[in-house]
Formats: sequence, structure tokens, C-alpha cells
Amino acid sequence: MSVIHVISRQSRMEEVHLLRLFIGTSLLFCTTNQASLTINHNRFQYFKKESVLLNCEDIDSSAGWTLRRNTTKKQMSRCGDGWGKSSGSSCKISYTLTLDSGVYWCESSDGETSSSITITVTDGAVILQSPVLPVMEGQNASLHCQTKSPASKLPADFYKDGSLIRTEPTGHMTIHHVTKSDEGLYKCHISSHGESPPSWIYVTEKPTTTAATSTPFESITPFTSAHASTSLPLVFRLVLHLVVFCPYVISTVLMVSLYRHRPTGKHLVPPV
Repeated sequence: MSVIHVISRQSRMEEVHLLRLFIGTSLLFCTTNQASLTINHNRFQYFKKESVLLNCEDIDSSAGWTLRRNTTKKQMSRCGDGWGKSSGSSCKISYTLTLDSGVYWCESSDGETSSSITITVTDGAVILQSPVLPVMEGQNASLHCQTKSPASKLPADFYKDGSLIRTEPTGHMTIHHVTKSDEGLYKCHISSHGESPPSWIYVTEKPTTTAATSTPFESITPFTSAHASTSLPLVFRLVLHLVVFCPYVISTVLMVSLYRHRPTGKHLVPPV
């Protein structure tokens, strides 16, 4: 067997080895988990002594998601560490106190995190119920100024960024067809009862028709800068989403390419 033939076989073996390593690494990047944090009553503000149930929802329950929080009193503590009662991926606070106010999120055993929510516990008499999830442009946003008596429908003043918006006779206000300018810090006030803590309402941009129909990858890829990518050429955006979606696609293309261009008997240099 010639030296050239031996080198050719060794080169192919190294390529296959590197390809297998690349595929294995790519699969690790493709199997990331993402949990979502849900909360009962679907609101951010709670009265003192209320109960709060938080749950980390994920398709892959083996990820081992736990609840963590960051408060002014104790930072980066997990459920069961002096607060709450943990049950699997859920956490229940049976008796809320003002010191339970803070930022809450889910974290897996691998260090992955979910999006966070900010909970405010007040010892006052008024809370503001506002959308927990960001509101998309064009949709309606409902706000309700509530006392400790849920059945009460008292007149309430609603404020945005410290300025009075309007007074609603039943304590309920709807912002129709929200725009980005509606994003801000909201609070409400009920005469003879008091004022609620403030809560931030987030507004997300409505996706354009081009971004929704140009390529199937855009509808399933969690790409946070989709509004910026719509101005890019179609081919470039397709390649970009392939890279973001999963490196395994690239490894598959490389494997097929190497297989098609592998040396055959016709192209080998005959032994000297």
C-alpha cells in the first residue's frame, strides 16, 4: 500500500472523528431546557397574609427546576430556605409578609434560568391588578384597582408614571389598542382606602407580516431581535436562523458533504 493511500485513509478517519465530536457537541447545545414561571391569581401584587403558589412549568421534568428569589432582606435564596414550602417544581408561600416582596425565577440543576417576575406584598388596603405577561401592540390591557373585599367596585384614580390618567367609577380601566407609549409604571388610588404599590406594564411590538411568513424557522425560533432581522436579505436570515436554531443542522450538512466528496477507487493514486 502506498504512502499516499495510507495518508488518505488516516485523513478520512480524522475527519470522521472530528465530525462525531462536533455532532455530539452540537446535540448538547440543542437540548437546552426552558421553563416558564407561573403564579396563582395571575397578578403581581398581593395583600399581606395572602397565599402565593408559584410553579416552574417545563416539558422536561428531569431538569430539576427550583424556585429562587432575590429580596432586599435575603438575596439569592431558594424555596424552603427560610421561606416557602417546596414540592417538586412548585413553591407555596402560605402566609405572605412584606419581606416576601422581590424578584422570583426558576433555576435548573444545570444553572439555566427562566424569565423572572416581581412580586409586591403590601400591608395597605389597595392593590393594582395588571397584566402579568407583556401586552402586544394592538391588544387591550385591563387594570383593576382592588381592595381587600374582592366584590367591591369603588371609584378609583389611575396613574401612569405619576400622572393621573382618568377616574373610573367601578375601579376597572381598559387601555384599548395599546402602543409602545402605553408602557410604564402604573398605580391606582381609592378614596378613603389608600394607594396601591406601582407595577410596570410591558408592551411588545407586533410582529410584521414579513417576519411571520418569510421562513418557517422564524415562527419557532425564540430570536429576541426578530424585528431587526426583518430588514436583512431573505437568504441571510435563513442562514442566521439555521445557526441559531441548532448547530446540528450544520454538522449534518458537513457530514453529507464529506461523504459525497470522499475519495473513491477511481481517484486514488495507484501504488508506486
